[in-house]
Amino acid sequence: MKRWFQSKTYNTPSPVGKILSYLILGFWALLILFPLYWLIITSLKISSQVAEGPFYLPFVDFKPSLDAWKYILVGDLSNDTLRTFKNTLIVAPTSALLALILGSTAAYALVRFEYRPRVSAIFTFIGCLALGVAAIFLGVPWTIALAVAAAVFIILLQTIGRRFKRALGNNDIAFWMISQRMLPPIAVVIPIYILFQRLHLLDTYTALIITYVTSNLPIVIWLMRDYVSTIPIELEECAAIDGASRYRIFWSIVLPLAIPGLVATFLFVLVFTWNEYLLALFLSSANSQTLPLVIAAQNATRGPQWWNMSVLILIMIVPVIVIAIVLERYITRGLLIGAVKG
Repeated sequence: MKRWFQSKTYNTPSPVGKILSYLILGFWALLILFPLYWLIITSLKISSQVAEGPFYLPFVDFKPSLDAWKYILVGDLSNDTLRTFKNTLIVAPTSALLALILGSTAAYALVRFEYRPRVSAIFTFIGCLALGVAAIFLGVPWTIALAVAAAVFIILLQTIGRRFKRALGNNDIAFWMISQRMLPPIAVVIPIYILFQRLHLLDTYTALIITYVTSNLPIVIWLMRDYVSTIPIELEECAAIDGASRYRIFWSIVLPLAIPGLVATFLFVLVFTWNEYLLALFLSSANSQTLPLVIAAQNATRGPQWWNMSVLILIMIVPVIVIAIVLERYITRGLLIGAVKG
């Protein structure tokens, strides 16, 4: 019996330990996958089977039916489903990709460059921006309002702004960016709604994409900043000695090494935008509605019809699962595989 509890090597568990590990992992996998299984079997039920349940095994506890799938895909709700799915498929990946491009470049700049913005310049910019927005709300054309605000900012920066020397650093900038995620969306959704209403961009892809990129940019910068900081700067210095420009270094060295971090961050942001509800509720009405709004409307107008909602939820989560499976191999790739010879 002693050999059942002893490990052959340091990295190899004992037979009993291996059995216990598989039992724990199997139990944990059951807990994680059971909600997905429940969605699948509920989508194959009719209303009476859901009300009289619970039934767990198709063809054993109940006879599967495709009535819910027909109702969602070819029935009364098919037009709304296809339209909102198309909107989600356009808005979510586009905003996630734009946020990744802007955030990764900003993260690289925060790691490799030293910034010392003056506090006076920051507050002057905020004040002039607020002045421009207020002018837009008062009916001034946005082009004129922004031009006047920019001119006032330049004048104040060249006069009063030079008298104050206190400056911030890269860590201050990074902390300010991530602090934007601490603000609850409900606190800014009304100003965002009024802004896009004045710009005549409500119920458009543009409004949703701009809002999603802005709201997810801080988390992209924070994650990619930590990831880029792990890339040895010696690789970039060697390329600079060989004559590579800063942009060539970024595109040819930093980005290939940062692919695992880029993919993981893209998936995070994609999930956030794909499932977002509050901002889409305020900024879209008919033309640019996304899938979460249809699910909420299905629940609110007709009551909790779980069989139909299960179909909608599956349609919503399957594309994200497929994308995660396709990109999984990039996440598991090592950071510096093939980067250093010898």
